[in-house]
Amino acid sequence: MATYVLVHGAWHTGELLEDVAKPIRAKGHQVFCPTLAGNRPGDSKKTGLEEAVRSLVDYFDQQRINDAVVMGHSYGGMVISGAADRLAPGRIRRLVYWNAFVPVNGQALDDMVPPHYVALFDQIEKQRGDGSVVLPFPIWREAFINDADLDLAKRAYDKLNPHPAKTFKDKIALKTELAASPVAKSYLNCAQDVSLPHSMPWHPRLSEKLGLFRYVEMPGSHEACFSNPALLGEKIMEAGRD
Repeated sequence: MATYVLVHGAWHTGELLEDVAKPIRAKGHQVFCPTLAGNRPGDSKKTGLEEAVRSLVDYFDQQRINDAVVMGHSYGGMVISGAADRLAPGRIRRLVYWNAFVPVNGQALDDMVPPHYVALFDQIEKQRGDGSVVLPFPIWREAFINDADLDLAKRAYDKLNPHPAKTFKDKIALKTELAASPVAKSYLNCAQDVSLPHSMPWHPRLSEKLGLFRYVEMPGSHEACFSNPALLGEKIMEAGRD
């Protein structure tokens, strides 16, 4: 049986991936759902990307995780990329990017999103004054969870938490580019994900930076962890199998 580590995206916590973990555990696999620095209760909203990466590396050490399939969602792609670069060989068996950002050395998440998102989040950060950004509900409803009814969209939105804006702005430092890394890689793409415009798609624009990778597709939005967690869990296993 395999070990899976499910790494959440912006505004989320590990707890919000527990429904996704259920079908994976049902197959006998071990599943961890950590919450990254910056999204834990009481964390500073001035947390940067390197602190988030370090929190995942520390989690591997604390839980003594080895030979793991590591899935990163959205912003989580930045974090798993950094952690894979820092962890010793053998700690990660495969990286799975679920509609996730794939950086090259020196690239920030903000470098990979439309300029109007960057401007919006800068404005929200200034308004909030604590270093955090939140996602306006209309954008959440139409672009992030477009495959859910209004009730589910509202219930899921209420579970989100303010996210540290600095993690979007910080440029990642990678000793080895992902395309050159010997770690196996997969990209899981939800076909109805319009959180990024289809003129700036997740796949193949971002996925191709992985070099050699396995491609897995499923129906659903950017937030399939709420709208179809059972299928998402199955597809993560498909992406993560040997």
